[in-house]
Amino acid sequence: MSTENSRIPDARDRLLDAAVDILATDGPGEIKARRLAGATGMSTMMVYSTFGGIPGLIDAVRERGFVDLCEAFARIAPTEDPVADLFAQALTCREFAKSNPHLYDLMFGLSVRFYRPVADTGARSGRSTAFAEANALVIAVARRLVAARPCIDESPEAITAQLWCFVHGFVSLEVAGHFAEFGDPVAEVFVPLGIKFVVAIGDDPASAASSHRAGRMAWESATG
Repeated sequence: MSTENSRIPDARDRLLDAAVDILATDGPGEIKARRLAGATGMSTMMVYSTFGGIPGLIDAVRERGFVDLCEAFARIAPTEDPVADLFAQALTCREFAKSNPHLYDLMFGLSVRFYRPVADTGARSGRSTAFAEANALVIAVARRLVAARPCIDESPEAITAQLWCFVHGFVSLEVAGHFAEFGDPVAEVFVPLGIKFVVAIGDDPASAASSHRAGRMAWESATG
């Protein structure tokens, strides 16, 4: 067995790191075996022996993205206010997307068109294990919200799905430059959306506004 092949776990991490870097700087179309080999000092065959090819590597990059998002969620300390905590998660997702828009697009399926279709193993959809873990972190806070607000007649799972919809919509538009006319798109667009969302499912308007202010302050304090 060659030295290169005997260090597959290390090779996997190095290839993933290189792919994420290339994705951030040059977009998904530049994730190619030859480019990865040049960036890592490994042979192009390592891409195929480790991931089965570029589509398999792309699936692994997507999974890595959700793992990193979970870690970002975990860095936000929970409070006694579930609405504030949900908004802190929303702000975390926004910042994550802004830090690597191409990775965010790939995670949520917007860049799949760049690759030859392969059999759907679940990694190409919301059924992936890593997405399920990120989703579970949001559901846990939504469950606290339902417990704290008996007037809310929604399941935690439904609330979480709706949250992904509104957060993803805002984030995708902002990353694409659609809110450049606003001095503070979070205060002028994102916060009002969040308040309207929780009021629509049964929260008190004043309480919702206060929670969103608290959530933003907590997030800014945690991320410095």
